[in-house]
Amino acid sequence: MQHIAAITSLQNPHVRLIEKLTRKKRDRYRAQQYIAEGYRLVRHALQRGCRPAFVLMTAEFAGSAAGEELVAALAAVQSPMAIASPEVFQALADTVTPQGVLAVLPMPQADPARLRQAQLVLVLDALRTPGNLGTILRTAQATGVDAVVCAPGTVDPFSPKAVRGGMGAHIDLPLYVDVPWEGLPALLGPRRILAATAEGDTSLWQADLTGPLALVIGSEAHGVGTAARSLAQGGLRIPMAAGAESLNAAIAAAALLFEAQRQRSLATAG
Repeated sequence: MQHIAAITSLQNPHVRLIEKLTRKKRDRYRAQQYIAEGYRLVRHALQRGCRPAFVLMTAEFAGSAAGEELVAALAAVQSPMAIASPEVFQALADTVTPQGVLAVLPMPQADPARLRQAQLVLVLDALRTPGNLGTILRTAQATGVDAVVCAPGTVDPFSPKAVRGGMGAHIDLPLYVDVPWEGLPALLGPRRILAATAEGDTSLWQADLTGPLALVIGSEAHGVGTAARSLAQGGLRIPMAAGAESLNAAIAAAALLFEAQRQRSLATAG
């Protein structure tokens, strides 16, 4: 293993930056950087051509087969890295049993023109749970969503838990954060906008989910808000057995997005 500088103090400038990016949304957007923790996330970033601004790892991870592979890949792109003492890494890690590697990644810049050209857009309205948001992003990536809009009130998609739940979707999906409702019609253009609501006038199995489309998912606690309802041209309801409680937001999003993928695949094949 090549020689890598060691960090043993919580006062180290790199450590303090990681603390800021982990804890505060304001600092993430000011620096235009976020934290990705774990081997798979860091490797995925490298595979997608994303050069980490800084990588911190434990000596145990760096000495493993996966660690040696990652160190070589980071050296090839000249990404700065350091070995942290177990105490320092544990203080920074956002997981209970950390894998021993985390990276400071540049925040992707989403082009508004790409949103206007997108065929399938997912709009998230005031989702508050980072894990659910991450799962939704991962599902959106798997079902061919072209862009994701996070309306005001939605938890930061670049928070550590959301990033971990997304499993690399943050790098592959264009994310538009804190887009005000009044600015959304200009970005979405003439496409249809449908909102998922318990009292929706159209069943998911009967809805036409082909063509340029935006689907709106609301929070579990409050559902789709007033602004989203006024913007949508219709409501979608997910058929459920009598007496069943409302679905988890991530499950509801998965039902809608996989049905949209099914219909769009059939339309393309036909």
